[in-house]
Amino acid sequence: MQPSKNKNTDKAEPFYRLSVPKQKTSSEIINEARNVLRTLRTRRPFTPTEDQRKLFGSGSTRAPQNRPPSVFSLHASSFDLAESRPVSGVRLSPLDHKPVLVTFAKDEDSSISLPKPPADAAEVRKVSSARARLFRRNSQGNFLSAKMVSSDQNEEKLDSEEPAMMSNLCRSNDNCLAEQRSYTPFNDENRQLICNERISRLEREDFLKGTAGKFLFQLRGERSVNSNGRFADEEQQFPCDQIKKAGRSSSWPRSTGWKRRVTGLEDETRMNESEEEEIFWHIKILPILHELEKVEDNIENLCLACTKLYQALNEGNMLGKRFKRRSVLLKTLYKLVDIDSDPLCLKLAKIILAMKVDGKNLLSVCKLAFKICRNEKNDYIIQNDRLLDCLLEVLRTEDLQKSNEALLYCMGAIKFMSGNAVLLNEMVNKGAVETLLQLMKQINTIKENDTYFSNLGHLLVQLTATLRNLADLPPARRQLICSGAVSELCVALEQRMNAKDVCTYIVRIFSKLSSYNDFCAALADCSRCYILFLALLNKHQKQQDLVIRIIFILGNLTAKNNQAREQFFKEKGSVNTLISLFQTYRELDLNAQKRYHERGGEGKKRPKHPSEAEDVLIKLIRVLANLSIHPSVGAALAAAHRVVELLVTVLEYKSVDDSEELVISAATAINNLSYYKVKSSAVQDKKLHIAEILLKLLMSNNMDGVVEAVRVFGNLSQYHEICDFIIQKKIYKFMIALLDAKNQDVCFSACGVLLNLTVDKNKRALLMEEGGIGKLVDCLRDFGPADWQLAGLICKTLWNYSENLTSAASYFGEDTDTLLVLLTSLLDEELALDYSLDRDLRDYNKLYWEREFKPVAEKLLDRIQSHHSFLPTVTITPF
Repeated sequence: MQPSKNKNTDKAEPFYRLSVPKQKTSSEIINEARNVLRTLRTRRPFTPTEDQRKLFGSGSTRAPQNRPPSVFSLHASSFDLAESRPVSGVRLSPLDHKPVLVTFAKDEDSSISLPKPPADAAEVRKVSSARARLFRRNSQGNFLSAKMVSSDQNEEKLDSEEPAMMSNLCRSNDNCLAEQRSYTPFNDENRQLICNERISRLEREDFLKGTAGKFLFQLRGERSVNSNGRFADEEQQFPCDQIKKAGRSSSWPRSTGWKRRVTGLEDETRMNESEEEEIFWHIKILPILHELEKVEDNIENLCLACTKLYQALNEGNMLGKRFKRRSVLLKTLYKLVDIDSDPLCLKLAKIILAMKVDGKNLLSVCKLAFKICRNEKNDYIIQNDRLLDCLLEVLRTEDLQKSNEALLYCMGAIKFMSGNAVLLNEMVNKGAVETLLQLMKQINTIKENDTYFSNLGHLLVQLTATLRNLADLPPARRQLICSGAVSELCVALEQRMNAKDVCTYIVRIFSKLSSYNDFCAALADCSRCYILFLALLNKHQKQQDLVIRIIFILGNLTAKNNQAREQFFKEKGSVNTLISLFQTYRELDLNAQKRYHERGGEGKKRPKHPSEAEDVLIKLIRVLANLSIHPSVGAALAAAHRVVELLVTVLEYKSVDDSEELVISAATAINNLSYYKVKSSAVQDKKLHIAEILLKLLMSNNMDGVVEAVRVFGNLSQYHEICDFIIQKKIYKFMIALLDAKNQDVCFSACGVLLNLTVDKNKRALLMEEGGIGKLVDCLRDFGPADWQLAGLICKTLWNYSENLTSAASYFGEDTDTLLVLLTSLLDEELALDYSLDRDLRDYNKLYWEREFKPVAEKLLDRIQSHHSFLPTVTITPF
């Protein structure tokens, strides 16, 4: 037959250690499944999804009166207009003195003199109005011009384009001011007192062609060049020539220095920016606010207006705190909160958050976002907006202590979003993992005696719940590992030991991530985690949802890491904690089983999944089985009588039909412990009792349970008392019968028991019963080329059996010739090894063919040939 190309990786050898190659190859990895001692696998604890989105889940231990509410009313009155002023909005007291107006004579030699004001007050207002319009037009050139003049253009081009541009600018600003007057009532509280000055049209045009044109270029950052090759801004500009010629005796203050000129330019720039903002406000923003004030409009129109408003604010660089009309804008938006519409409130929340509100307003808008995200039906509209960006920005920028309640509802909204797969992936792409870890680092710096410690615990619940959802995604898992999440989570776990909900979420994160080798290795390197897990187990021993996940994590840590096994075992009280948990949950399981029988549940169908107490026992036994892989730890556990007693009681009161995983796990743990031959071994002391209770499992219809029981007998059959027990109970016949199972695992385990029986000369003849020799030869033919370990085990059994061979026919009967042909063929390397396999698997086959099969097979073949009169002529066919 052709050798199988698929190696079974779940086999185990219960009675002797295999020699392993010194170099680390794939064959060594494949062989791990058939080691003497085996680890156990189990399902990750199931976490049901909350029926409703709440700030704190139904399982929260926080008293309702001591935690912020999940349901609240939110109105326009929840916002505070006093906090809506821009940062620079400081009210200044009016100046006592009157402004002094200065004019300059056209003649450069004339001295500076103050003009006489007109006698008519109305004339003053006209002049001031004209001057105000003039400076507005000058200041708006950079903002309203369709295109900017390139700085690398020559001076001639600049001079030719400037008058036309300035003329257009004046006309444009006339229109803008007309619109401003139409939108701004005379008695508006936001109006400003305008000082007017009369300038004739001719004077205005001359001014625009001259000094104002140069000043406009300065605002643009451009520099004109004079005929002498110097930059114009290096000389005195505007009316400074007249000032310079006035001499030191002039009453004009000294303002001709470079430093004073730069300062004046900055002031003028700020003034112009403010003017630009004013015009943009009236042209772009104010009409949209008028649309929003039409409350009778339908929601769709209001949402559309909000979208246009956000775009306009972003275009005008008016998002944030420094917007002059910010309070008017926010006042309009706050009023709309009273409209009961989630799509509209979503738009409002986005704009309000973008305006960088703080204090009470930040809390209210975060509550608004929380209220929107709490409704799962809103996930779709949230996906199409960018609310997540605004909320993440709040987490990145707001002060942790001053805004802890606002951050709580902001984090709660993000937690709700993380329940949606699309939004969850968006979070990862937008750097949410790093943001949350940075926030956790800040929280971890707050000590228990701090005033904010308790309130920040509420925030930490939302944060860890969100990380738990993010842990499902591979990119997030990689970010968590790279960002050092393990250490921060352990710090939070240590600080919040009394907060069960925080501990539960952190443990859920570890439970998910420890199933992956990379994160499990990072967690194993954090030596502090073992102490923390033990402390949590001792503190919350009867909190099943917390205990089962910690035990599951410990099972993952000890599954493949020998250092983790040793480190956990050496922690003070580690074994005692496991024993205490075992006793507690065994009692709970016994009581549950008793109640089940009292209710007449025998005739009912058993539940598909194990009970909560039973599930804890399964995970707990897994930890014990995994720990026993370590030589010194396994030997110590084998001598721990209480550990062995508890494992035996599971086999006593549980049946494999009702509790399959629990019973098989207990049998596996006993099998691992039975390997160690140490003084005062509890397994050796109880070996007969263990053999008796394993009979029930051996005779069951559960093949996995049968195989596990056979493996235990494989270890125990090294003792004469157990061999006698096997003969007395006719168990050897059952082992021979299992050779017909056509299953490599079953045959391997059964053959191991028969091998140990053949060590005793008085028991070798038992192989002749029930056709044992023929079945061993059949197994060699069926599985030999595909499983050299099993083939070697069969040859060892036949070698022991034929130790005193005098005649091959008398020992092997009619199977003698078949056995000779098989051994001859299997020892032919070209026939036995399939070179069509991939290199790694071929190396694996050759390694075990040379080490496990060839040495004993050659000796067995020589022995049979030397006691056989002739060899028949047989045609050898490929396998």
